[in-house]
Amino acid sequence: MAKILIIIGAVLIVIGIIWLILPSAFSWMGNLPGDIKHTSGNTQIYFPVVTMIVISVIATILLNLFNR
Repeated sequence: MAKILIIIGAVLIVIGIIWLILPSAFSWMGNLPGDIKHTSGNTQIYFPVVTMIVISVIATILLNLFNR
């Protein structure tokens, strides 16, 4: 379990460094077709449906690879 947490932490650090150096690398995140955005006056509602599905699929694949 400790190895998995260390690997996840290292991956998050690498993603953070990439995001810091190349902010446009993740510009697609949150702007996928199917994400719900609604603006009415001063109120703005954002519900990233497709983005959360993509993240869930990627996380499921990675966790299944590490647990085998």
